[in-house]
Amino acid sequence: HRTEEIDRKRLIVRRGQAFSLTVHLFHPLQSGHELALVLKQGKQLKRTAGGSGDKWWLHQQSARNELLLTVYSPARAAVGEYRLAVELMSGNRLLERTEFTKMYLLFNPWCKDDAVYFPDERLLEEYIMNENGRIFRGSADYMSGMPWNFGQFEDNVMDICFEILDRFKPARSDPPNYMRQRWDPVYISRAVVAMVNANDDGGVLVGKWQEPYTGGVQPTKWMSSVPILEKWSKSKSGVKYGQCWVFAAVACTVLRCLGIPTRCITNFESAHDTDGNLSIDRVYNIHRENYDHADSIWNFHCWIESYMQREDLPEGYGGWQVLDPTPQERSSGMFRCGPCPLKAIKEGDLNVKFDVPFVFAEVNADIINWEIRPDGQRKQLSSSSAKVGRNISTKSPYSNEREDITHQYKYQEGSAKEREVYNKAGRQCITLYDAVFVRLSLMDRSNHQRIYNCSFSQLENMGDEEVSCKLNMMSEAVTYSSVHLGWCQNSTVNVVIPAHKVHRETVRLLYTKYASVVSEHNIIRVTGVARVSGQEKSILEMVNIPLSKPKLSIKVPGWVILNRKTSTFISFTNPLPVPLNRGVFTVEGAGLLSTKEFRISGSIAPGQRVSLELSFTPMRAGVREFLVDFDSDRLQDVKGVATLVVRKTSPSYSSKCPVICG
Repeated sequence: HRTEEIDRKRLIVRRGQAFSLTVHLFHPLQSGHELALVLKQGKQLKRTAGGSGDKWWLHQQSARNELLLTVYSPARAAVGEYRLAVELMSGNRLLERTEFTKMYLLFNPWCKDDAVYFPDERLLEEYIMNENGRIFRGSADYMSGMPWNFGQFEDNVMDICFEILDRFKPARSDPPNYMRQRWDPVYISRAVVAMVNANDDGGVLVGKWQEPYTGGVQPTKWMSSVPILEKWSKSKSGVKYGQCWVFAAVACTVLRCLGIPTRCITNFESAHDTDGNLSIDRVYNIHRENYDHADSIWNFHCWIESYMQREDLPEGYGGWQVLDPTPQERSSGMFRCGPCPLKAIKEGDLNVKFDVPFVFAEVNADIINWEIRPDGQRKQLSSSSAKVGRNISTKSPYSNEREDITHQYKYQEGSAKEREVYNKAGRQCITLYDAVFVRLSLMDRSNHQRIYNCSFSQLENMGDEEVSCKLNMMSEAVTYSSVHLGWCQNSTVNVVIPAHKVHRETVRLLYTKYASVVSEHNIIRVTGVARVSGQEKSILEMVNIPLSKPKLSIKVPGWVILNRKTSTFISFTNPLPVPLNRGVFTVEGAGLLSTKEFRISGSIAPGQRVSLELSFTPMRAGVREFLVDFDSDRLQDVKGVATLVVRKTSPSYSSKCPVICG
């Protein structure tokens, strides 16, 4: 049943698949006596005997004073905790019953009759069994994979997942109706994404997108779902704090643990359309006054996809479904999103359940840039239909590399089919003004040393005549969700560009200019506005630049052996021109060790290296990931990972020990 990673001591099985019980008899079974199986889930009680079909039934084989009972569960059985006993019956008379024992039933993506059946069994090693993952963050031009410990098979995680289902509001307000729907992955996944955020009914995570993170953990510090779930289970209140990738990762853990194939998704340049018009209106003010933030473009946004059939929809909408636990908009009265079929998103079928218009806009909305003129009038600067929903990414099932799945969400930008879907979804094409022959593009040319400075930008004259331009460049610190934190620099230059020539303008941004305003997301947004002399139309472009972070060094010398103490050496060098205070290393790893913190005393001077030696005892064999996070007052979210092979015994073929580095 592929549940040995969860627990070898308890009976944990998957539905639609037989399992066996051995019954020991003190006396041979007499004529007219038979055995029955009794199952309790909540207040529901089921009694079953021999038979076949789509209900619970059992088959028995006898051998001396033992009976082998083969139990068959239906592929549509309710998932969760059961209590079972065996009864000795004589007709309708109960003669004897064993003590009730606990059994746990999960979804079964290996079973063809289960609604979560996944046709390629090899990929279930990733979408169900893999406890280690990568969540992609950054920007569309600078993507990086952050290691994450899903830990769906760690101690107590399965029990916490069932606790999440039991704490769902309908489970408490209408238990009989809720239990009738515990078989349905659509209903269960919708319950999970509602419960992963704490907005409605005491769910798992409290969201916060800006400092201070008083009374909780800064979202960038988390590396694992396990401590979050454990903390919620103990406190019975929302854990502080989460942001989109944390919400997505925790939901992925819960759904994989329950047996629903799930993967984490990152949408770069993700639109948040608040008014449902399928366009993002951005308002720009040259005087650097407040922006209109009703609609926004997030540097990236993370959600999950789960694989299931959609019996509630017409044929063809099964397969991968978008689910989003980040609390953005309400769906049927709760902060949740999905399940939303990928097919409906790609084809622009906005009337399909659930929440297709919102997800469609996230990956395919138009961007319309507006300028507030001195008289208060709003004038359109530019528009784009190809900048939202870029490089939609998930971890490859074959490695830790990024797999681009943009084509699963939409047709190629600008193609005839994409235009057809665009119009089908009720969007209106906005024609660019042909009078503007100057093209503005912004770039990062800092050779990835973005922790210190950044430099960018060029203007191209595509016309046949020389033009004069005024170029205004503004840089600001923002969160990954586009919240403005503070201005860094502002500059204005007048340039003359010959026909068919390119003018490059460099803006250098020093650490001293942005250090006081940049957030833990380390993102600088540069906005350029070019005004061509003699033309009313202006050009606006934006680029988001994530500042690079230093690396951690992790070394594990020698073989890593199950249940044998292993030493690890971690080191970090301060790359900033200022001291770091309140330094702390956080380490963890599924099957290796639980979350531990190690604080650094005193300041870490510029260029100073700090080291940590620690020991742990691996608890489970196989390929494992050792995760490290470093945080301080001026530098957070520095991650490191080392992949370890935990062996059951020491290799006998070689005396030479390896050194594992990460």
